Amino acid sequence: MTDIRKVGIESIAIIGSLAHLTWQTAYKDILSPEQMNYMLELIYSPAALTQQITVKGHQFVLIFHEEKPVGFASYSPREGDADLVYRLHKIYLDPSLKGKGLGLTLINYVINEVRSAGAQQLELNVNRDNVTQTFYKKLGFIILREEDIDIGNGYFMNDYVMSLPLR
Repeated sequence: MTDIRKVGIESIAIIGSLAHLTWQTAYKDILSPEQMNYMLELIYSPAALTQQITVKGHQFVLIFHEEKPVGFASYSPREGDADLVYRLHKIYLDPSLKGKGLGLTLINYVINEVRSAGAQQLELNVNRDNVTQTFYKKLGFIILREEDIDIGNGYFMNDYVMSLPLR
């Protein structure tokens, strides 16, 4: 059985644990171990996750498979867009469950949530070397532009910004 639940700061430890698990596979061929550790601390420390939830208004959801949390996503309205454009900030799934349709279930949940909130499009960033962009393209996301984001410590996120029209 699969279940998706909206969560808050009470689930920070679970989200952090899943991030460490999923990133080891998702970025092992893209990021150096030093950059991966830096980014995990920057984005998934308890303080960073608390700020994302309480200050930035990110809605986190956990997906459970056979009663066990196996993935998560977060989303929110894009700043300054009067809720017309939402951002998918994160979506990760236990790599041992790839190919079981859970990623599709999770992203479809987010798409339905933001569509119900009145969003006209859903945007996300994906590393230009991440094969997951193929998954997004199959869902109808298109590449809008390239973006290089300085995250400090001499590291950059080299991403595509992708968008899915919802109306």
